[in-house]
Amino acid sequence: MSLRIYNSMTREKEVFVPAVAGDVGVYVCGVTPYDLAHVGHARSALTFDVIRRHLRALGYRVRFVRNYTDVDDKIIARAARTGEPPEAVAERFIGAERRDMGRLGIEAPDVEPRATEHIPQMIVLIERLLATGVAYEVDGDVYFEVRRFPGYGRLSGRDLDALRAGARVEVDERKRDPLDFALWKAAKSGEPTWPSPWGLGRPGWHIECSAMSIQYLGESFDIHGGGQDLVFPHHENEIAQSESATGRPFARYWVHNGLVNVGTEKMSKSLGNVMTLEDLLARHEPEAIRLGLLGTHYRHPLDFSPGRIEEAARALERFRSLFGAPDRGGSWPGGEPTPEVVAGAVSAAEQRFREAMDDDFNTPQALAALFDLARTLQVVRGEAGATAIAPGVATLRRLGQALGLFTSDGPGGPPEEIRTEIERLLGLRAEARRRRAWIEADSLRARLTALGVSVEDTPAGTTWKWRPRTGGS
Repeated sequence: MSLRIYNSMTREKEVFVPAVAGDVGVYVCGVTPYDLAHVGHARSALTFDVIRRHLRALGYRVRFVRNYTDVDDKIIARAARTGEPPEAVAERFIGAERRDMGRLGIEAPDVEPRATEHIPQMIVLIERLLATGVAYEVDGDVYFEVRRFPGYGRLSGRDLDALRAGARVEVDERKRDPLDFALWKAAKSGEPTWPSPWGLGRPGWHIECSAMSIQYLGESFDIHGGGQDLVFPHHENEIAQSESATGRPFARYWVHNGLVNVGTEKMSKSLGNVMTLEDLLARHEPEAIRLGLLGTHYRHPLDFSPGRIEEAARALERFRSLFGAPDRGGSWPGGEPTPEVVAGAVSAAEQRFREAMDDDFNTPQALAALFDLARTLQVVRGEAGATAIAPGVATLRRLGQALGLFTSDGPGGPPEEIRTEIERLLGLRAEARRRRAWIEADSLRARLTALGVSVEDTPAGTTWKWRPRTGGS
């Protein structure tokens, strides 16, 4: 099965064919760093983290670019309230965003361009637009003339006449048309400014991403991503200005993640209903957060509640009981299970997982394959032993790690060298219990306890948790 991606431009799933065989260029709109990242930002970052991981799993060389819009009205307003320079506000929240995303297991982009470091590229792009006649200058401001781009509205499906009559259009009598948007803004008191052919000023929002994506991926690249709230006007305007300047198709596939809702409302700072990623990480383990968010397809709205993450944490523990726990022994009905029992479950899970991920990165279906494999392995382990399920457990870990899961044994999991010793002792203890050598098994439990391992024997098998001692002697 070939990878199929839902393209927001065509509103269809399309077979993915990169422009250059074997190479994929991806640009994702990042945050405006004027406050802490929230769950909505985490969902978008996680969506494209998983997409990037799957593309690599398919053998592609991926160049992944995600920007920071580090000059913006909101940053300027925050700086005015706190008395800081705008660049200090941006730097502080960029650091916080990187810290929180790193804790969530989001891999750093290959390139993280900042708007303020690419002003010359933006000026060059604006000059090209002026030269082609699709932009005009008024009193130090430069505007893009929307009606000179025939394809405007294709991505969002909006009609120009309806847009002109709408209330969302900024009113400025100096513009030729209310739809026209700013490429460059003339300097205002108290705002950061840069020199330009039109005088001191700063770039408009939309030109930033066009300039940075072209700088690092070329005039035409494979995948452009972001939240659904960016489709209009941001991505619509990016297309118009980029294609007008270059004469080439901008991005070949447009990928947008659904928004996060709390009840019936979108999660946003303006509504005051956000949960910051910092707060969420203080309450929950990162892998539980990932698992909870991946349970909804990336294109669908996600109804967020703390209960969703708590449920995911319980599911994560059920997976981990397989990774760290030999069996209690027992008998398999009709004799010992053949290797084909586990092999068949593994083969089915791998196929389902791959088909789900190739079908527009369908993480809920991919996770369903993992849950079903885990249930089978639990049954086999309880009846036939850890050795019988070892290949299945290895596959379960590998597939989960493709989603950024199962990379640890929980908060503060054991170092690798200690984990190796733990697994050796657990294996010896399982064998002792099978031989009914209870004194030996108890001695091995004591050695595990001394290492910081809590062992529990249950009807479903033996489980263990890493609980190292802290404090004094």
